[in-house]
Formats: sequence, C-alpha cells, structure tokens
Amino acid sequence: MGDRVKLIRKELKLTQEQLAQRLGIGKAALSMIETGKCGLSTRNKNILIQDLNVNPEWLESGKGNMFNAEPDYTAFRLRSDNSLPMQSVPLYSIEGTAGLVPLFNDQNSAKPVNYIHIPNLPKCDGAIYIVGDSMYPLLKSGDIVLYKQLQDINSIFWGDMYLLSIDLDGEEYITVKYIQKSERDGYVKLVSQNPHHADKDIEMSRIRAIALIKASIRMNSIR
Repeated sequence: MGDRVKLIRKELKLTQEQLAQRLGIGKAALSMIETGKCGLSTRNKNILIQDLNVNPEWLESGKGNMFNAEPDYTAFRLRSDNSLPMQSVPLYSIEGTAGLVPLFNDQNSAKPVNYIHIPNLPKCDGAIYIVGDSMYPLLKSGDIVLYKQLQDINSIFWGDMYLLSIDLDGEEYITVKYIQKSERDGYVKLVSQNPHHADKDIEMSRIRAIALIKASIRMNSIR
C-alpha cells in the first residue's frame, strides 16, 4: 500500500512534507509508509478517501481508478490552456487572509482552509468562496471559483470573467465580473451575469488585484 500512497502524492504534485501535513503525521513517518516500513492507519486511510477523493478499492488492492468520479465543476478554458492530469488547488478564506490583496501579495504564507483536487483542469493558483449574486445564475453565493493570478491588468482578455479587488474609498471590494472595454480612457467596464446588476465603468487604477476565473464548483445538496 505504501507504493500507492507515493503514487497518490506524485499524481497530486505534493511534496512529502505537504502530504504529511494533510495526514497529520511527520515527514519521516510518511517516508516510512511510502517505503513499506510502516502501515497506513485507519485515520490516514479515511483522510485519503474522504478529503483527497481516493478510490478506496484502488487504495486497498490497486484495482480500478486511483480517484473517484470527477466532481461537478464548470471550467472556463481558453484555447491556449494546457490541462493538468491532476492538481491540488489551495482553498482560501478571504476573511482569514484579510482580503484578496494580502493573499495575492504573499500567497506562500497564507494558510489554506482546504485543498481541491480536480483532474484535467488548467493550472490554478487558488480558490475562494463566492459571496453575492452578481453572476447569478452562472455563479451563486457559496460556490467556489478557481483562479489564475494576473500580474499585469493590461494582460486581460476582454469579455472573460475575473476575480477583482477594487478600491472603494480606501475599502477593499471583492467581486467577480466580466471585464469589457470602456469608451472612457483609463477605465474598464464591469459586467454582471445577473440582469438586476447594472454595468459599471471603473478606473483601472482602482483595481488592486486581479485573477482570471478558470473554473467554478457548485455544491448540490440532496435532502
């Protein structure tokens, strides 16, 4: 089973230290598991199965697929995107990181609340929960969006969907909008999916952080 744990880690592109942290064990202990010198506890098996979406049958016997069926998600791909077979995307809490700007400026020190593992998706830098209904019904409050940071606002693709941090009188306003060209120099037009939200022109200089939305996840509950 240890060799399969190593395969899982390699497939998710995690270091031994990262996977050990997820399992709540030390790096040395994980190394012993991967080399077959130590067994995998029931608790660690449950974490792999429940949190990392590992197929329990494959974990025990090596039969079937490594991971369970793909989660329900919608990807917003560009023609130039290259998909990864599997990646581990950190899910952040905006409240926990004190906003989008601090998160983007120092993502390496930000602590994710969880990780999302999705196959065949373009490279993403992170994910956050949606608040508000400006992109309803495409996105609704509580959905998760996965994003790729942009270093330069001049690199935007007109008409695509973006995660934005906007300066409103010194306060940070975080939103998801389509960005279109504005007729006013130095401005961009923010467009909502929800028809009840009017289009709005804002100065480009007020955009403090920006990321391209790559995919969204909707949690569907069955009662």
